[in-house]
Amino acid sequence: MKRHLILVGLPGAGKSTVGRLVAASLGTPIQDVDALIEERLGISIKEIFASRGEAEFRELERAETVQLLLDPPAVIVPGGGWAAQPGNLESVVGKALTVYLATSPSTALARVGDVDTRPLLAGDDRAARFESLLAAREPYYERCDVTVPTDGRTVGEIAREVIELALECE
Repeated sequence: MKRHLILVGLPGAGKSTVGRLVAASLGTPIQDVDALIEERLGISIKEIFASRGEAEFRELERAETVQLLLDPPAVIVPGGGWAAQPGNLESVVGKALTVYLATSPSTALARVGDVDTRPLLAGDDRAARFESLLAAREPYYERCDVTVPTDGRTVGEIAREVIELALECE
């Protein structure tokens, strides 16, 4: 891989799962931005949101991504809101292929596991939370270099399409 591959989409879109398969197939590392932040700070994303707020988390996320872009090419998996932050998509032009894993809110809701670790999904009406997140973020997601639909597809099918796109764009 000659440049980074950044997977974006709603929570439950398959960014981490697809990312692991793609990274293994391409022989490149996978960098989970949330995990890197948690490791560096020694606290969970949920705790960061609670103690420092979303704005500080987004700044940490941006800084971590900027740092990763200095490293050899990797599959980078930021949080679901990364693409919707001003300047993030623009900052990776020419350095990374951005891939929107397009997922309906109902599919994302069915796939997402423990929502207790996802501060923006807290609350009673999770379906409404997913609808709201998609409405706010989709205009940004759609600005990615490519879109890969995920509904009704296996992880393997999605990963194969992402791999083909990554190889075509080298």
